Amino acid sequence: MKKMKSYILMMCCYFPISLILSGAYCHKEKLKYLDQTPPSLTPEIFAPGHISIKNESEFGSIFNKEATEFYYGANINGMAEIRYTKLEGKTWSKPKVLLSHDKYSLNDPYLSPDENRLYFISNKALESDDAKEDYDIWYIEREGNKWNTKLINAGSNINTNKNEYYMSLTKDGSMYFSSNKDAVENRQHDFNIYSSEFKQGTFQKPKLLGNSINSTAYEADVFVSPDEAYLIFCGIRKEGYGQGDLYVSFKDVTGKWSKAKNMGKLINTEGHELCPFVTQDGKYLFYTSNKDIYWVDASIINSLKE
Repeated sequence: MKKMKSYILMMCCYFPISLILSGAYCHKEKLKYLDQTPPSLTPEIFAPGHISIKNESEFGSIFNKEATEFYYGANINGMAEIRYTKLEGKTWSKPKVLLSHDKYSLNDPYLSPDENRLYFISNKALESDDAKEDYDIWYIEREGNKWNTKLINAGSNINTNKNEYYMSLTKDGSMYFSSNKDAVENRQHDFNIYSSEFKQGTFQKPKLLGNSINSTAYEADVFVSPDEAYLIFCGIRKEGYGQGDLYVSFKDVTGKWSKAKNMGKLINTEGHELCPFVTQDGKYLFYTSNKDIYWVDASIINSLKE
């Protein structure tokens, strides 16, 4: 009988605790992604009034793996700055400026696989705080729970005297990005997509992706999935719906990229779609459309795979 009473007492103690822990876990899960109601296959503006604000332009964005930190670019009077918000206890902090300057822009943040680097683009001059004509890829490093805001250039293997734009990283740290470094003088808008392996802490000489991705038109703002199963980019092509559309390409078993496919009118509009990013859990596709950040159920990507 004593054993039975002890068992009953133990179970009575266990279940309330387990229910509390379960409730806390569910509550934390709900709070992820700024506590927003998940989207369907119809794109929606992300966090209107909090992140996507009227009369402002919001661009490249990224969540950390836990979906408890959010970084994004905002254009204020022609100058871009990087903002962030994070989950603090049971609430999300008011967005704060992480990086800004009165002479040069900073935009398109992207976290490294270990989340100890935050990459971005900037037109900061190498040796001064002046602005220059072209954009480079830079990064800052995390020190403990804070970011050291000293800007570090990604190096001459990546950056040139032309523009290097919007980057994303694979799970091994290799970088995909766009550049107009090979554009002819009268076609400076001809950006192409490149990849650079990350070996022994250094980015290697970039390789130009093939003609299933690149063309004689504009290809930029590339997101690659961490396992390199697919990539999404912004292209400006005659068959497009608007000023710039999102395209997707899938890698086959031989390592070749499929011919890039327009993601369709559900995503693309008469405006400009750019800055794609898929969350680490594979659930949501984020992108910029007409100066706001949108999100949509990421299953739309696989629906385009042939």
